Amino acid sequence: MAGHRQGEGSRDAAEPRHTAAPQAAGQEAAGPGAAGPEAAEPGGAGLDIAEVVARAAADAGGVRAEWLPAYLALLAEVSLTGRGLDAAALARMRASGEAAARAGLPLRAVIDVHLSATWLAWPDLPGIARAGRVARLRSAGQAVFKAADRSALALVEGYETAQRLVIRREEGLRREFIDDLLHGRLDAGTLAERAERFGLRPAGGHIVCVAEGGRPFYDGGPVARHVEAALLSRFGVRDLLVATKEGLLVCVTADHAEGVTRAFVTHTEELAGDDPALRIGVGRAHRGPAGIVRSYEEARGVVTFGRRLELSERVLHAAELLVLQVLLRDNAAITELVETVLGPLRARRGGPGVLLDTLFAYFAGGGVATEAARRLHVGVRTVTYRLDRVRALTGYDLDHPIQRHALETATLGARLLGWPGQS
Repeated sequence: MAGHRQGEGSRDAAEPRHTAAPQAAGQEAAGPGAAGPEAAEPGGAGLDIAEVVARAAADAGGVRAEWLPAYLALLAEVSLTGRGLDAAALARMRASGEAAARAGLPLRAVIDVHLSATWLAWPDLPGIARAGRVARLRSAGQAVFKAADRSALALVEGYETAQRLVIRREEGLRREFIDDLLHGRLDAGTLAERAERFGLRPAGGHIVCVAEGGRPFYDGGPVARHVEAALLSRFGVRDLLVATKEGLLVCVTADHAEGVTRAFVTHTEELAGDDPALRIGVGRAHRGPAGIVRSYEEARGVVTFGRRLELSERVLHAAELLVLQVLLRDNAAITELVETVLGPLRARRGGPGVLLDTLFAYFAGGGVATEAARRLHVGVRTVTYRLDRVRALTGYDLDHPIQRHALETATLGARLLGWPGQS
C-alpha cells in the first residue's frame, strides 16, 4: 500500500469548507464502464471527488477504479450521519469487486487504490472537516473507518466470488478436454487448438502413465495435487498434463522429456505408497492424438493385468507385457482356448476354482510345487494331488512342453477374462 506522501492530500481540517453534495447511498455503484457521481465544481472548496479519484489511481500505480466516486460519496454521507453502509451499498461494493476481477485487476491493486482513496479523502470529508469538538471528530472517524473496513471486505468478497466462478469454468473446460483427449473424440485441428491452452502439442510423441489405488484418486485430492505440483515445478507446464480420470491418476508427457515418467512413479509412490493396492502402468510412446489414446489404453491395460494376475510388481511397463496384450487382442481366440483346455475342470465337484488357483500359483512360482504350496498356504502333497487331477480331467500333461505351454496360456487367459465367472 502506498504511504501518505509528505504534503499530499493534507489540508487544514479547521478551515471551513463548502462540501459537494454527497451522492445518495442508493445510487447505482460503479463497476467498470459505469458513470460515477458528479464531482465538485473545479476550484470549489470541499471534497473534490474527481481529484481524489485521480490522486488515488496515481498513488496505486495507475489503477482504474470505477467504483471510487460512489464509494467516496458514501463516505461523505457516513461522516455526516454516522450511519453504516446498508445492505444495498454493500451489495454494490461486492458487484464492483466482481467487476474488478473480471477486468483483470490484481486484488492487491484493488485494495491499494481503495484505501488510498480513503486516506486522501479523509481531511475533506464534510463530517471530519466540520467537527468542532474532539468527541465529534472521534465519532465521525469511527463511522468512516468502519464503513471503509466493511466496504473493503465486500470488495474482496465480490472479487473472490468472481475468481471462484472463473476457476470452476477453467476446471470444467480442463475436465472436458481431458475426457476428449483420452477418448479420442476430437478431430486433430480442434484438439490442437484446445490442447495449446493446457500446454500440450498433440502432434508430437507422448507417453501416458496411470496410477490405480485401493481408493480412487480425484482432482484436488492430496496425491493428485502434490504430484502435479512436484512435476510442474521441476519440468514446467509445457508438454505435461497431470489429471484424474475415472479414479485413476493420469500423467501425459512428451516422449522426449527425460525423467518425467520416473518422477511420476517416484512422487506417486511417496504419497500413496502405504496403499497395498497401488499399481502404476506406463504406456509406450506413440505419435499424434491417436497415440495418446493408445498409450493411455496400454497403461490402463497393464494395470488391469497386474491386478488380475496378482503380479508383485508395482510399476508395470506396457513394453514388457506385450504378450498379454497380444493374448487379449483376439478375445474370441483366447476364450476358445480357455474353454477347450480348461473347460473339463468344470466337472470337478465344487467347480474349477481350486484347481485353477493351483495352476496359477504353480506357473507364477516358476513351475515349482513347493513355491506353489507356499503361495497357497497348503502342503506340497496337496499341490501335487491337484495337479494330477488337472492332468486327469484335461488330458494335458505338465511334463509335455507343448501341453504345458497350452495350460499356462489358458490359465493366464482365464485370469484375464475372469473365467469361469459365475458359472
